[in-house]
Amino acid sequence: MTDASHHGTHNDLHSEQGALAGEHPGRARNPLIKVLDLAWLEFEKPDLDGAERFAQAFGFVTVARTPTELQLRGALAGAPCVIIRKGPRSRFAGSAFRAAAIDDLVRLASATGAAVRPLPDSIGGRVVDLVDPSGARVRVVAETHDLPALGTQAAHVLNAGGDVKRVNATQRPPRVPAVIERLGHVVLQSTRYRETLDWYLEHLGLIVSDFKFFEGQREAGPTMSFIRCDQGSVAVDHHTLALTLGPRNRYVHSAFQVSDLDALAAGGEFLLEEGYDRSWGIGRHIEGSQIFDYWRDPDGFLVEHFTDGDMFDCTLEPGWSPMTASGLAQWGPAPTADFMGIKPTRADTYRELRSMVTALRDDNEFTSRRLAGLMKVARS
Repeated sequence: MTDASHHGTHNDLHSEQGALAGEHPGRARNPLIKVLDLAWLEFEKPDLDGAERFAQAFGFVTVARTPTELQLRGALAGAPCVIIRKGPRSRFAGSAFRAAAIDDLVRLASATGAAVRPLPDSIGGRVVDLVDPSGARVRVVAETHDLPALGTQAAHVLNAGGDVKRVNATQRPPRVPAVIERLGHVVLQSTRYRETLDWYLEHLGLIVSDFKFFEGQREAGPTMSFIRCDQGSVAVDHHTLALTLGPRNRYVHSAFQVSDLDALAAGGEFLLEEGYDRSWGIGRHIEGSQIFDYWRDPDGFLVEHFTDGDMFDCTLEPGWSPMTASGLAQWGPAPTADFMGIKPTRADTYRELRSMVTALRDDNEFTSRRLAGLMKVARS
């Protein structure tokens, strides 16, 4: 690849540079299909009552509830964005991506040996079920029922500097749940990061917005990528999926859009009053630029409120930058131990530490050198 400036790389948006010669291009030459968006996430949890209480405090609306399943939606039209089924333990069960048409499912099924099957009547449409190289379940769906749009929170009228738009009127955002508008993205960790990245680019037509690499290890290749859908000239979220290299295959977090900073902040105050735990926030990210606020649900899953994220079309090439904890935000508090996964009181931290020993013994991409790079990130 030639100099980044000749490709319109977004190196003027923050500090990252474009690719060097021979580095990963960030997209597949001829993907099987190009998905339109992330449709929903699936979880299993033993306590659906507790899951629903948190979900409604976080800002979801319950679509359907049975003794064994909970469907949650945002305010914008579309399918449910979270499906939780009753199970013996809490676990992330997979992601569903939305294809443009049934023909895409047929093409995908033909290439992979999978089958096109009907989804339950409550959701409608068809699905192809796949498994990525890290073992995560990936569903690709088409022609699902669209739930009608609900009311959203109107953005506030702001007096910005000398631009006065609000006169003789006060600003009093109520401390109520932030209204979730839609699912934005999911972040996954893999011991086979590069193999898994290429699988998503080749099978689903996703393209990379930003690559991250461990400092001093750029020649060894990237260790994290923020990946968006490719809808041509239509602008889409900076990332729909993010993948990172780590010592075990796991869910990291998911993010849900709210209308503006006031909705996010006032909704956070409501969550605090209800006794829920903030993991990290409020701040503004670098990759994606969104204002963020991270929370732990009762099962320990990390979920994010976000607003004001970047939107890219297909013309921008990937940015490249070193991975550091201090580089996660443009402003806001320092990343917490809980967010970084190094909080001593969290059982998940011990699982991560134990998995490092196992990963180093197994045949995967998590080597001792990569471990050293990851530890450097945690200290940064």
